[in-house]
Amino acid sequence: MFLTISTTGNPERPATDLGFLLHKHPERAQTFSTSHGTAHVLYPEAGVERCTAALLLEVDPVALVRRGKGKGRGGAPDSALAQYVNDRPYAASSLLAVALAKVFKTALHGVCQALPERAAAPLPLRVEVPALPARGGPELVRALFGPLGWDTVDAEPVVLDGQFPEWGDSRYVRLVLEGELRLADALNHLYVLLPVLDDAKHYWVAPDEVDKLLRAGDGWLAGHPERKLITARYLSRRWGLTREASERLELVRLAEAEGLDVDEVDNAVDESTDTEERPVPLAEQRRTAILAALEQAGAGRVLDLGCGQGQLVQALLKDTRYTEIVGVDVSVRALTVAARRLRLERMGERQASRVKLVQGSLAYTDKRLTGYDAAVLSEVVEHLDLPRLPALEYAVFGSARPRTVLVTTPNVEYNVRWESLPAGHVRHGDHRFEWTREEFRGWADAVAERYGYGVGFTPVGPDDPEVGPPTQMAVFTRFQDPETPPGKDRSPGSTAGKDRTPGPTPGKNRSPASTSGRDRSPGPTPEKNRTPGPTAAKEEQA
Repeated sequence: MFLTISTTGNPERPATDLGFLLHKHPERAQTFSTSHGTAHVLYPEAGVERCTAALLLEVDPVALVRRGKGKGRGGAPDSALAQYVNDRPYAASSLLAVALAKVFKTALHGVCQALPERAAAPLPLRVEVPALPARGGPELVRALFGPLGWDTVDAEPVVLDGQFPEWGDSRYVRLVLEGELRLADALNHLYVLLPVLDDAKHYWVAPDEVDKLLRAGDGWLAGHPERKLITARYLSRRWGLTREASERLELVRLAEAEGLDVDEVDNAVDESTDTEERPVPLAEQRRTAILAALEQAGAGRVLDLGCGQGQLVQALLKDTRYTEIVGVDVSVRALTVAARRLRLERMGERQASRVKLVQGSLAYTDKRLTGYDAAVLSEVVEHLDLPRLPALEYAVFGSARPRTVLVTTPNVEYNVRWESLPAGHVRHGDHRFEWTREEFRGWADAVAERYGYGVGFTPVGPDDPEVGPPTQMAVFTRFQDPETPPGKDRSPGSTAGKDRTPGPTPGKNRSPASTSGRDRSPGPTPEKNRTPGPTAAKEEQA
């Protein structure tokens, strides 16, 4: 992948001044090492009237894979083929943005001791990026670069195949920018907007990325009409960081409008007197309850089934009593986010040997999941269609058979306490159902009896005297079963479970008022409808 930066000049102000501003001599080709390859800086043309600097990044595809799945790194997830066949060596992305910041670091800050007046003044610039991934199309490219002072923003779509025009255009564009801007401003525009248009980053987005964004966006991002989109994409949709960046940018915008310093605007709250206790989020209360139950069970090797973005795995890693932690999810995207959250690429060998992320469906048996002390299904079961629950039950309780199983799920009766939740609605659009306390207990009791477990129940969150807690948790403990080997004759279609009546069949979008249980007559789930299917990725309830 590469980009070029060109300028024009005259005998009084030669175009070769570009070499001074970039701190790279036009008569020498220079090479720089990056974490994923080698960056080259060269000048295809260098004259008084026109000068062009090119940044060429040679990405090492093997290094790209190894940094994601190196020895002891926990198997950073990605689809197997995409690790080896992808556009990363050729299309402008965060890899090029990072190389740009490393190679042109001084120019990015607008510093040039040799020609300070040239660094502070606008130059006639032309920037070309031959292959730029644009998730949003040419329209988004123009919407991002147009308000920044560029006279020309040409985003020409690249066809999928010139011999087959009927296939249409690809998601790549050939970008050409022309205008009179400071060189530092142009470089900062590219540094921020290249990964924004690609909508991906090759590294973990840490909290310090907010400072990098605000530093590179100084003078233009606060007032940009697409500020929200730029902030969200640049920070990989880490909403806590996005919210922090948005708040700080809003202060900058207000300060600029009033002609004040940011500190003068951000003085409404005296932090020394702000002692109001903030409520603990339900997601945090749920993790605390799970950790307490795992500690009480004496678990050392734990499965997080439906691990999502890895919040629970991250909490488990902080406690050395857990010697092996496996996060399982059907979503490759969720596992990728989890790997970034855990910083698997930067993790030491000893720590990395404790954690592993694997892709898998909980509707099918998996030998990799056997032999563990405990399994956690936190906010998972409600994402499955009811006919598929028996397949999950057998995969977890009949095949994997951990000593302890923790299951948490929303309590639909508590929904009336959520002021922002319309009556009759479930808490998340992907929930196939939500159970009352009676329905959850009926299901859990039936599963425990069918697979040889005992079960107890624990409220999570404030236990309302009328509608119960917002989250309900079942703690399954396996009985010793010397007569029947684990999982044998316990499949959904076996006679061992055929005549047993499972718990109440929950109804989708059932409101608390309609689930009193007095007139319900639940029947067994038909065996013929127990068709395995893919599990859904869970959400982390805030």
